[in-house]
Amino acid sequence: MPKVTIPVGPQHPALKEPINFMVSVDGETIVDADMNLAYSHRGIEKLAESKTYLQNIYLVERICGICSHTHTTCFVQGVEELMGIEVPERGLYIRTLVAELERIHSHLLWTGVAGHEIGFDTLFMYTWRDRELALDLLEMITGNRVNYGINTIGGVRRNIKAGMKDQILKHIGKLEERVQYYTDMATTESTVLLRAEGVGHLPENEARKFCAVGPTARASNIPTDVRKEDPYAAYEELDFELITSDSCDILGRLIVRMQEMVESCKMARQLIENLPSGPIRAPMSREVPAGEVVSRYEAPRGECLYYVKSNGTFYPERLKVRASTYANWPAVVYSLKGYYIADIPLIIAAIDPCMSCTSRVAILDTKDGNERKVLDMDYLRTYGIKWYKEHGRGVRRR
Repeated sequence: MPKVTIPVGPQHPALKEPINFMVSVDGETIVDADMNLAYSHRGIEKLAESKTYLQNIYLVERICGICSHTHTTCFVQGVEELMGIEVPERGLYIRTLVAELERIHSHLLWTGVAGHEIGFDTLFMYTWRDRELALDLLEMITGNRVNYGINTIGGVRRNIKAGMKDQILKHIGKLEERVQYYTDMATTESTVLLRAEGVGHLPENEARKFCAVGPTARASNIPTDVRKEDPYAAYEELDFELITSDSCDILGRLIVRMQEMVESCKMARQLIENLPSGPIRAPMSREVPAGEVVSRYEAPRGECLYYVKSNGTFYPERLKVRASTYANWPAVVYSLKGYYIADIPLIIAAIDPCMSCTSRVAILDTKDGNERKVLDMDYLRTYGIKWYKEHGRGVRRR
């Protein structure tokens, strides 16, 4: 039977955001795969140069709705280092608590999506129901369920009142019970085992070669976690385990996430029970010294990295974001090979992808010299129409 190349995306029922995989198959088996990114042009990095550091907190929070606290924390940590601001201990504890609650809600969301992709919609319904417990806690603490708006330069914007502690601990207790149930289920439920065990294999050496991060790397027996390697916020004060698995497959990625939620519940309990007194934020100056900094953060999907360059004004000269999904895409392409067409949605979903986090480029060198040109929306649309005409494809008009 001749090899056939089939497209998966950019529009596909199994994809929640646009991305394209060109998959070569021999019968039902995938023999090769390639990937095309950048179907979502938002220009956030360029836009950040025209906004103040404070305004940019709200801009970067919208890079991703699921891990919005990831982006604001990574950004403000860098700015605080540039400005020489020492965040009060209570502010760091609250910032860390929100981070771990976000990790729980993100992992429960992923578990539900994974269940949906394998046709196990009961798991989808259960996990998304229990995810509401984490979202309720986030709403109680921050006032919001999605973009929390909790961070500011120098600390956090909202405090935890004494009357909230018992409610938070009660919800954490319920979450611990439900997470343990899903942990047991992941290793015994035949529907999950048949679709996840031995699928999407990513050996340790390949994971290292492709620089995988987060649960994707840890499920390939790589003990990497920014919270342990380069502690930030209040993580140095917390007792928690770095979870790994040596199964190197989708089942391992599931188990790692389940166990990480157990650890997140333990950390949340420690943070509430040992919450220090005092202020929640330090005063900030209008002056940002010239310099550059790299900030690291362990997002639910893996290491998130921010590069911030200051020219001495209150507007950044450069902001560069390396989201964790971007780091994991090469591992996905490798993991597809050798498996069936029916495995494609689950293998892609196994890294918990965020496509919008990964689209970037906005500047091009022109042919007539060293001049640099910003690609605005009109240029991109005109270029797109021209490209499709040249390649013999129709263009859908508005």
